[in-house]
Amino acid sequence: MCIAAWIWQSHPSYQFILLLNRDEFHKRPTRPMEWWGQGEEDILGGRDELGGGTWLGCTRGGRIAFLTNFREPELQFSGAKSRGHLPVKFLKSQQSPMEFAEETVKEVDTYSPFNLIVADLRSKTMVFISNRPEGKPNIQTVNPGIHVLSNASLDSPWPKSERLRSKVEDFLKTRGNEEIPLKEMVGELMEDKVKADRDMLPIMGCNPEWEYALSSIYVDLDSEWGHYGTRSMSAIAVKADNGVSFYEKYIENSTWKDHLVQFRID
Repeated sequence: MCIAAWIWQSHPSYQFILLLNRDEFHKRPTRPMEWWGQGEEDILGGRDELGGGTWLGCTRGGRIAFLTNFREPELQFSGAKSRGHLPVKFLKSQQSPMEFAEETVKEVDTYSPFNLIVADLRSKTMVFISNRPEGKPNIQTVNPGIHVLSNASLDSPWPKSERLRSKVEDFLKTRGNEEIPLKEMVGELMEDKVKADRDMLPIMGCNPEWEYALSSIYVDLDSEWGHYGTRSMSAIAVKADNGVSFYEKYIENSTWKDHLVQFRID
């Protein structure tokens, strides 16, 4: 289902810091974070080998895109385009985030419910795009500050989202202007298995037991369709001098692995 939290243009040493957990069935074929594409269209991110595209990617040109699904099971339909193509489409384009958003909403009904963040670090612009709730296109400029996004609208106060927001604020507060240790940050914030109180769960049309199982930041459950849960935990940090660090912890053949890629925005 995925959850993300980030700080945008409001940290003394970093332009952008992102944390994102990708939740998916463990049997779904996936490539871990790596460079792919050609020339100026090189993308750094993981790849969904079944549906195509990615849930999180960035480029040397300072473009970043990531998405979550919008939990609205009763309205999902067959034949929809893969949401994962949307981040790739933005990362390969030359459009500004707002130009891309205005073009994307013209075809939002062809995709299953999604939330998408697109950003251009060069122009310091970030835009939220969604085709929900109720199939109504939603475009919103993302202002500087700390934001959270799970499977409802941007900054919706779901228990897991508010828990993650609070943990991010506390983590950053204790470190001030110091270097942010991404591996430590992921381990401390994104492996949290604490579930919400049942009476605080959102009502989104899911089975109450499924909703409860999904109410933690880190998800791990067995279902009738197979093992489901957090497949990868990612962190991206962009310093004021355009240095980028992309850390990913991911599961491969039932074993957790991690790696770090660093580069500089051109």
